[in-house]
Amino acid sequence: MQSHEHIFTIHGIDCAHCANTIEISVARLNGVEACELNATTGRLRVRGAIEPETIIAYVRTLGYEATLPEDAGAAPMAPGAPASFVQFMWQRIETRLALIGAALIAPGVVFHELLGWRALWIDALAFAALIAAGLPIARSAWRSLIGSRTISINALMTIAAIGAVIIGAHVEAALVMVLFAIGEAIEGFTAARARDAIRSLMTLAPETALRLRDGYETRVPVAELTVGDVIVVRPGERVPMDGVVRSGATHVNQAPITGESVPVAKTPGAEVYAGSINGEGVIEVIVTRLASDNTISRMIRLVQEAQDRRAPVQRIIDRFASWYTPAVVGIAALTATVPPLLFGQPFWNPSPDETGWFYRSLALLVVACPCALVISTPVSVVSALNAAARAGMLIKGGAALEALGKIRAVAFDKTGTLTTGRPMLVRVRSVDCREPEQSDSIGCDACDTLLELACAVERRSEHPLAHAIVSGARARGLSQTVPAATSVTALPGHGIVGEVEGRTVVIGSHRYFDETSPHPPAFCNRAEQDAGAGRTPLMVSVDGVFAGMLSVADTVRPESREAVALLREAGIEHVIMLTGDRRETAQAIAADIGIDDVRAEVLPEHKAQVVEELRNAYGAVAMVGDGINDTPALASATVGIAIGAVHGGTNQAMETADVTLMSNDLRRLPFVFELARATQRTIMLNIVFSIAVKAVFLAIVAAGWSTMWMAVFADMGTSLLVTLNGLRLLGFRPKTATSS
Repeated sequence: MQSHEHIFTIHGIDCAHCANTIEISVARLNGVEACELNATTGRLRVRGAIEPETIIAYVRTLGYEATLPEDAGAAPMAPGAPASFVQFMWQRIETRLALIGAALIAPGVVFHELLGWRALWIDALAFAALIAAGLPIARSAWRSLIGSRTISINALMTIAAIGAVIIGAHVEAALVMVLFAIGEAIEGFTAARARDAIRSLMTLAPETALRLRDGYETRVPVAELTVGDVIVVRPGERVPMDGVVRSGATHVNQAPITGESVPVAKTPGAEVYAGSINGEGVIEVIVTRLASDNTISRMIRLVQEAQDRRAPVQRIIDRFASWYTPAVVGIAALTATVPPLLFGQPFWNPSPDETGWFYRSLALLVVACPCALVISTPVSVVSALNAAARAGMLIKGGAALEALGKIRAVAFDKTGTLTTGRPMLVRVRSVDCREPEQSDSIGCDACDTLLELACAVERRSEHPLAHAIVSGARARGLSQTVPAATSVTALPGHGIVGEVEGRTVVIGSHRYFDETSPHPPAFCNRAEQDAGAGRTPLMVSVDGVFAGMLSVADTVRPESREAVALLREAGIEHVIMLTGDRRETAQAIAADIGIDDVRAEVLPEHKAQVVEELRNAYGAVAMVGDGINDTPALASATVGIAIGAVHGGTNQAMETADVTLMSNDLRRLPFVFELARATQRTIMLNIVFSIAVKAVFLAIVAAGWSTMWMAVFADMGTSLLVTLNGLRLLGFRPKTATSS
């Protein structure tokens, strides 16, 4: 049988340790090559020569349900969290029994634990509560022992409860099981809440769209739309599909997709994205992607795949828990036997007010549960990944998130990353211009006439520099004032020539004009200055007489300067620019942006080598780029960051990078680093807090001052606190976040 990968949704997981048990058990099946289960998302990924039905049947024997997606293109997710905790508890038979157990044990807590009464009916109710809440836990412990040959936390609780019954502490035994079952349910409820953060992305795109066909508007499911269909989006509606505006003008709020807080103007030819919100105008949109491949669907897939990738610290904790739990059983056994055998201490409880070492060993089993420790990392990581996704940034897994927190140096590609990547007309200067020489203004009549003539010729060319001149003329309303040139001929490597209303117009390089056409020394000097500053000077002659000069340049993104400043505020110590441009050009652009370290004249194939050198010099280095030629450098960096996923960034860069910015706004970069560091702090705080609470209560248990139900409260409370602390990252907002 051929090897395949299948993704399942596992229902009924309440804690990370339960997920680990399922993972180990499924991995032991014949034909399974790799298996990984994320407790927070409920996604089980299995690769191997095994039928999905075999996996589903086996998971059912472990006491859980596994389901496949309805179709091959969908990404399965566990059901969302109900509105209230009680509703969540009532969903499954196991948690429903825990609620029944809580009701049965309530009289025992009041009359036995608080008032000290002892009666047969109290013990009977306690025993019934123990069976109701404890049976699913004991069954799960047995399945783990048989299926994965592991001693789970359910086994710890079951041993503790049986021991309590042996010494006659029926109420405590039942209370331990009830509290533990409720605590596990709380973990499951909060995990479902974390899942809902990514689930909210699914609700961004409408389920129906208004299709325009043969002049009639019909509301249809988005699944029926095909590429090329035309849909109508009315004011205030969400855009249902990715597409290009055919007619109409409006402003669109893209914040749910790209994180941009300012609505973006959309006119015919502009791209719109599923899930964005239309503003004041009615627009007709030509569909460019199917529903299964639109921006929202791709975001969801990327985030879900990221959630399945565990952080290194999480893997360490999982391995630790695999031997920690059996070790606890061994330590508990020694606690129960060594003091009585070697030191003459009481094994059983000498009196109702004094505990023996057997009871203390049972309390140790309860308090030593690794729940809080195991869940401390995945909840924090998933919350951070979701917070980043809602801000328009996709981080590919816990490992990338952890690495981001260590970054102290960031290398930028220049073209298309720090600059717009498109040549733009930045200066027009006619020989008849009377404006000051230092001015870059394109305002006088003589300069307008020069630009009209140049545009008339360049309209016949497809060269990027020609597009820059035509766009510049269009911006000033001069692109159609003069008829297009005739007899247009390219001068390979030099320029272009054409006839405009009977006049011969030549547009060429400075070197070409040095060889063929006399021009004033002032323009010659200015051309050399422009070339040194990274601009491309283009000289113009009319009927053999020099007429002026145009300057074209790849302009710096408006936000690049602020982004670099914000990165330094966010703790990035070194900012480097990599480019294949000449050193003079690179230095000029870097100085404009505020970057001191420039690596110029770097060929694309050598960028990866430069990144390796930076890693040797600075340690962890992030590389930011957008193009195909950046992919080797992105892969070589500690963390690769691709920009512009919905604004022209290439798929190759996105696939190679560890982080993807959905917009081109570089000012969002500090958010990624600050979020990563906040996640690191949260994880470390959770781990330290969990260990500290365990240590304190183990000391209390050893001294005989703690009861078993108090130990359960401590364990449950710790798990809840670290979970809530991790969930705080869902609302993380960095100090340096820009509101623009």
